[in-house]
Amino acid sequence: MLSSLKKLVTDSMAIDLGTANSLIAVKGRGVVLDEPSLVAINERTEEIVAYGQEAADMSGREGRDITVIAPLTGGVVGDFERTKKMLAHFVKKAKTGGSNISISAIMSMVSDVTQVEQRALHNAAEDAGIGKVYMVEEGLAAAFGAGVLPTDKRASAIVDFGAGTTTIAVVAKGSVVHSSSERFGSNSITEGIATHLRRHRGLQVGVETTEMLKTTFVSTYLPDDISQTTEVRGRDIQTGSPAAVEVTTGELYPVVEGIVRRAAQLVKDTLTELRPEVAADIYDRGVILAGGGALLTGIEPYMRNYINLAVTVADDPRLAVVNGLVKMFDDEKLLERVARNDLNFLQNAEVTFEV
Repeated sequence: MLSSLKKLVTDSMAIDLGTANSLIAVKGRGVVLDEPSLVAINERTEEIVAYGQEAADMSGREGRDITVIAPLTGGVVGDFERTKKMLAHFVKKAKTGGSNISISAIMSMVSDVTQVEQRALHNAAEDAGIGKVYMVEEGLAAAFGAGVLPTDKRASAIVDFGAGTTTIAVVAKGSVVHSSSERFGSNSITEGIATHLRRHRGLQVGVETTEMLKTTFVSTYLPDDISQTTEVRGRDIQTGSPAAVEVTTGELYPVVEGIVRRAAQLVKDTLTELRPEVAADIYDRGVILAGGGALLTGIEPYMRNYINLAVTVADDPRLAVVNGLVKMFDDEKLLERVARNDLNFLQNAEVTFEV
């Protein structure tokens, strides 16, 4: 009876605290929060004046005393105090009831997270009012969210191409048998586009413009019509005046392809390190793409040609991690087995945070 009562007054949250976006799903309700991982700071008072989407709407058009920042870098905490406040704000928005509601949460983390970085995430969650925190590798969560079953003894390979990290996880029987991760992702494409326009076209553009180009104009696979054009508006570097230039898909293709090739090479290198039985499973099954980067135009055929294996994109790839996390609430034994919650090293890790 007590166990059933506890479940009635507990929000079971799955939290994917990403470099670009934060997603929260609640058991029984699905995804309840999907907002940019941004905060707006008043530089005079150091107070946070906006979070998430509200902060994103200010980006590039801030008032003179306002700065919009991303407190997470490469999938880990870069600014502890502001990450803590941002997470607390998001958790409060996602809660079903008043302040007496207890919260248990499963949070994703990159596979190569350090002890200090993991402790920072754990402490931020506790300070946000979460009673019990489970930490799970995002590659494993992405696999479950993409439809891989914890009971499947054959191996599956999942590539989580996020904004700040790229993770390859090979999963079998509900466990990670091999993984690798690097701290780069689709944000490198927006940065590359901005750099190209500044250096070669003399135009300074903001994040909103580069994101638009990344999601609606450029392709990771050589486009059929490389002469297709679009007008890009911004600030002329030499005169400082508002200006516009015409850019083509062919002009921006090398910028995008260079970043995606780096991700594809990481996948290729990782797959050469597998045991024979695991490699045979991946040869039969191919690779699953997840994360926001999986939505890039042309990435599926590009990856397939580069690694010479079948490639599929997960349903709702942006939500793969958070959907996988929330599924773990249905299997407590699996959650206890895969969670990385070694409190001894979390408590003993020497930690310094940027405030």
